[in-house]
Amino acid sequence: MRAAPGASRAAIAGARENADGPRLLVRVTAAPEKGKANAAVIALLAKALGLPKSALRLTAGETDRNKTILIEGDPRALAARLDALSGESP
Repeated sequence: MRAAPGASRAAIAGARENADGPRLLVRVTAAPEKGKANAAVIALLAKALGLPKSALRLTAGETDRNKTILIEGDPRALAARLDALSGESP
């Protein structure tokens, strides 16, 4: 996932190709200071996936735009939801 803090509005902007492969682009209005943007990313993803915030955990990229987030839940259901968010067909 790639975070874009300081955006004019919060949104999940689909998948973007990166050197490491496709990443979900998440735009948040929060500033990248003291974990505010990371918390906003978790909250936005949780809402979009219909999960509690406690089901998502940042595992890498705390101070980087590229982030790795562990999402707990049914893998098939999550894959379908993530495909829908990224604009890809299952």
